[in-house]
Amino acid sequence: MSQLIELWHSTGIYQIELKQFIMILVSLVLLYLAIAKKFEPLLLLPIGFGGMLANIPGVEIAVGTGVLAQFYAMGLQTGIFPLLIFLGVGSMTDFGPLLANPKTLLLGAAAQFGIFATVLGALLLSDLGLFDFSLQQAAAIGIIGGADGPTAIYVAGILAPELLGAIAVSAYSYMALVPLIQPPIMRALTSESERKIEMKQLRPVSQREKILFPLVLLVLVALVIPSAAPLLGMFCLGNLMRECGVVDRLTKTAQNALINTVTILLGLAVGSRLIADEFLVPSTLGILALGIVAFSIGTASGVLMGKLMNRLSASKINPLIGAAGVSAVPMAARVANKLGTEANPHNFLLMHAMGPNVAGVIGSAVAAGILIQIAG
Repeated sequence: MSQLIELWHSTGIYQIELKQFIMILVSLVLLYLAIAKKFEPLLLLPIGFGGMLANIPGVEIAVGTGVLAQFYAMGLQTGIFPLLIFLGVGSMTDFGPLLANPKTLLLGAAAQFGIFATVLGALLLSDLGLFDFSLQQAAAIGIIGGADGPTAIYVAGILAPELLGAIAVSAYSYMALVPLIQPPIMRALTSESERKIEMKQLRPVSQREKILFPLVLLVLVALVIPSAAPLLGMFCLGNLMRECGVVDRLTKTAQNALINTVTILLGLAVGSRLIADEFLVPSTLGILALGIVAFSIGTASGVLMGKLMNRLSASKINPLIGAAGVSAVPMAARVANKLGTEANPHNFLLMHAMGPNVAGVIGSAVAAGILIQIAG
């Protein structure tokens, strides 16, 4: 009988606490969103599964020498996983639309306003006593506005690792909700006539331009903002591998095997941070609220910059492509194209929107470097 009682006491059913049960339910919701709703399934599925494992009592898989704890220490504490993701993303990115219309860099830059506005907002809420965010935590929360999951994870891992789980879940959830969040903001800030604007066909971009661009971009940015060099460097390396045409094997590996493997490990490592004691705190609600504010401000800033450029530019610019300045590639560009086609069936904005979309990736990496330099 004593052995049976000891066995019962060792079960997870006996040891489970309410907060752990709640976190298991949260993890199941993430799995539901990934599988049934197809919301960022490549990340939300391993994150949700890792969250379940991390909250099963009696299985110390996310602490000490547990496998998930090792993934976290190996890939997130060192920042290696987000950097490898950026390498893979760079190898799949075409800078052609951006090079064909360099003015769209301004749209990508404008969309980053949401990041810095949210940092100030988080600090203001702390001053008002509603939350207790430090400068490092505010900076990590603000980067959600860039709609770039790997960048958000990278910055949070450096500045506020205790908030990593909430920031990662918030960033990827809002990225998945781009088709729901952006259209109302875009319609509210543009007139029907603006949404109907047709843009001129983009000029052809030479291979030489595509090879030189990542090299010039990295040197210029790294000299001014050294903290942005790791993220932007891996992104530019992946793109150079793609465009130079002499390392096809490496490019294919970065585009497929490498990024897929790292995505699994990254998701499980993030899921290991969904521990009840760290996630079920008032600051999590603040992060979720500030995250959607950051994303909304970034979308609005891009659209407003597009409106301004349309008025000042000799060639017409459809303001809708400004919303693609957030770096949710290529989803934000597809949303801009969809709204443009709804207003004008002959209006095809996808390639035009890819310019600010790629610029948004660059902008979020630069913003991350600035925040790390200021708050680190």
